[in-house]
Amino acid sequence: MTSDRESTDPTDPTDPTGPNDWLSAIGVVARADIGLAVQSGVGIGLATPTGCHGFSGEPAELVRAIDATYSPRWVWWDRTTADLLAANHVAVSRCWDVLTVHRLLHGGWRTSVPHVWAWLHELPSDGIPQMGQMDLLGSLSSRSGDEGDADDPVRPDGYLRPEWAAGGFSHSPARLARWAATAVNAAMMQRARVDARPDPGRTLSAAHSESAAEFMCAELAAHGLPIDRIAMVELIADAVGPRPANFGDEERLRAERDQRVLEHVPPGPRVDLRSPADVKSMLRRVEVDVPDTRAWRLEEHRDRHRVVEELLRWRKAERIATTYGYRWLDEHVATTPTGGRLRGDWSSSDGAAGRMTASAGLHNLPAELRQAVAADPGHLFVRADLGQIEPRVLAAVSADPALIQATRDDDLYQPIAQRLRVERSVAKVAVLGAMYGATTGESAHALRRLEQAYPVAMAFLESAAEQGRRGESVMTVGGRLIRMWSDDPNGQHFDAAGVGSIDRARQVAAARGRFARNALIQGAAAEFFKVWAITFRARAQPLQAHIVLCLHDELLIHVPAVHAEAAAQLVHDALAEAAFRWSPVPDVRFTADVSVISRWSDAK
Repeated sequence: MTSDRESTDPTDPTDPTGPNDWLSAIGVVARADIGLAVQSGVGIGLATPTGCHGFSGEPAELVRAIDATYSPRWVWWDRTTADLLAANHVAVSRCWDVLTVHRLLHGGWRTSVPHVWAWLHELPSDGIPQMGQMDLLGSLSSRSGDEGDADDPVRPDGYLRPEWAAGGFSHSPARLARWAATAVNAAMMQRARVDARPDPGRTLSAAHSESAAEFMCAELAAHGLPIDRIAMVELIADAVGPRPANFGDEERLRAERDQRVLEHVPPGPRVDLRSPADVKSMLRRVEVDVPDTRAWRLEEHRDRHRVVEELLRWRKAERIATTYGYRWLDEHVATTPTGGRLRGDWSSSDGAAGRMTASAGLHNLPAELRQAVAADPGHLFVRADLGQIEPRVLAAVSADPALIQATRDDDLYQPIAQRLRVERSVAKVAVLGAMYGATTGESAHALRRLEQAYPVAMAFLESAAEQGRRGESVMTVGGRLIRMWSDDPNGQHFDAAGVGSIDRARQVAAARGRFARNALIQGAAAEFFKVWAITFRARAQPLQAHIVLCLHDELLIHVPAVHAEAAAQLVHDALAEAAFRWSPVPDVRFTADVSVISRWSDAK
């Protein structure tokens, strides 16, 4: 890819050839890879099998036209391209996000374009050139002994030029085209890494789905979660009082909230309700002795004294006041003609097992505020929640025939309980404990029966745990590398006095074991969830249905009311298709609770 071409209007009607003829001439063919780099106000860079092609003008319409006609797999470096397209309502069908695929293959989350390039080319990461003031002036290259072409994104030593990675690629359409070509180069090298995996076909599929999920995250960030702003203000006011006029007013309201708890406590030392130690001391005054102040622990003592009830109510109000109050509303909920939109940053994978993450409280919105998550006029929500997803995923990845049989039941814990001859609640805790590596009491006895009744699944979990205890990385069924950690870079374990501690080493090993066994299941569940979500997204365009929230195992879909029932059926159809495409074994049954609602709080 060496030729450059620049044009001010690639679809100029004065061109004797039509748009499709022009695109064919530069090497655009159906379902082929096309490197893409865009910059609003500058233009678009395309990398096709025939070369690099840069054009000025706004890129959205050209990308939309190419995608609709040729359905290529767009190849780009990172999320910035997806963000620009999503902001312009361009919904591509297939893509390859180089940084997202790197996180799948390399493990972890923190990375950058220069680091990915160096890793793929086996260049030392400590040699990656850094951007400095002289780079901004364009004169550091010769000063550092680099006599290469400043218009080439790759230096003679093989590293990417820092000025290109820092944004210099967007200075012209020709540079955009060359940057697109480097992305294609990186993607080709990533595919070689994929081919070296134990199950390359499944890892390639995961690379495709993870990239599509990252594009969906760009859409989630651009479109936002529909909010009834008036209702949200009322809910916040009910919890914490009216909007404070100034800092002094805010402090007064805070003191009033505290007083509603403290007035039920006998006189004594001053209590800071935000200090767990103070709260424990306060509770001892009313003969409520607790080892910690977790909410579930306090719930057990709700009827012991009025102060416990007030403390639990205070905690909900305090959380709203400090995290979801008026400041949060002003910063994250934009006013729209239909009410509002809650927007935050989304990522298709965290740094551990690959679960989706979101900022601005999108993944932690208190139940008290969900009433304000309301569909726009003329629209409804379709809410879908995967049922018992982790044990069903365990059945799929372990291929345990007895556990696969249990998934055929709507409530798989019921046949497991019957097989173990225990109560359903005990069976549930035992199964979850086996996946999380934490089972005690009655469920510990059930765990030993689990090992007898479901030996294949339990052996799968134990094998993962043993790898983790040894400090070895593990790999999900989709090929995501999940790295373990060491107490220190040399693998040594010391206490505060610098004395080696065998107990400490054992604790670290046990923690790694628990993490590994759960990460394989959570990671696989995250992969399946994303396949389900992107399958629905790919099929939902005729219904004008849009995913507006991905919460762990739950989808919230915004759809015109006339298409709501069809969208609900499509959720089930997408689940069946996702199971067929993703599940390593064909007989595992996946279920989802699906309902059509107008407000998120209506979900049961």
